[in-house]
Amino acid sequence: MLIDVDEDVQLDAEVLGDADAPAMLLIGGAGWSREWWDDDLCARLVARGWRVIRYDARDTGASTSWPTGAPGYTGTDLVTDALAVLDALGVDRAHVVGLSAGAGVAQCLALAHPERVGALTLLATTAVDPSVGDLPGPSPAIAALFADEGPGPDWTDHDAAVAALVEGERAFAGDGVFEETRVRAIAERVVARSRDLAASTTNPFIVAASGTTGPTALSALAGLPTLVVHGGADPLFPPAHGRALAAAIPGARLLEIADMGHQLPPAASWDRLVDALPAHP
Repeated sequence: MLIDVDEDVQLDAEVLGDADAPAMLLIGGAGWSREWWDDDLCARLVARGWRVIRYDARDTGASTSWPTGAPGYTGTDLVTDALAVLDALGVDRAHVVGLSAGAGVAQCLALAHPERVGALTLLATTAVDPSVGDLPGPSPAIAALFADEGPGPDWTDHDAAVAALVEGERAFAGDGVFEETRVRAIAERVVARSRDLAASTTNPFIVAASGTTGPTALSALAGLPTLVVHGGADPLFPPAHGRALAAAIPGARLLEIADMGHQLPPAASWDRLVDALPAHP
């Protein structure tokens, strides 16, 4: 379904599960369309009694996109977008689950609009609170990947685009847990649905680097049921990031998955993940 944020912006959303079940809003990482929230994981969440909402962020999937390199929006707009999705679906409060940059949006949403967030799950991310500092940087391989300014793939070439998405996910996965068959199947769907893959793989990262405005003191989330899930093999945000984030939110629990990289938790860990999720208050 298409959701009108304003007269210029539409977001494509999908809802899974019983309309009367407690809502869970999934906010993907930079450049993620909704397909990256794996169908099988979503089915497990629905089976546990959640109404699962996943959506294409700006510049991804079938949502509104901007010229490559010139996103006409900010990180704060991404927080407003999450609210627009909840409003359009008549959801007063949701369990908000974010991954990577999407977990940054989730933190900002919970801080700026605490009445809309009933629980919080933060995957593979770091704290938006600038007081949480002195944390290690990315691995040399990931730093080199971000520094590479060479020509990218031809995003209009289906096979080249699928291959590039797969290799992009491989670079961030933990050793020995890259599920290539699963990732390739998702990449095929992403390529088929995306309006502009060049924009999807450029603009969200520009916006993520700019941050958001609004409150950032994570101590304000005291009392909010929060789970931090982090990989012991995360090459972008080493494990210290997850530990520091969990420590910064009073009462938060930490689930560290030893072989998980900077990625959706591997399928072998999904039972642990689903069992650890905060219950809807």
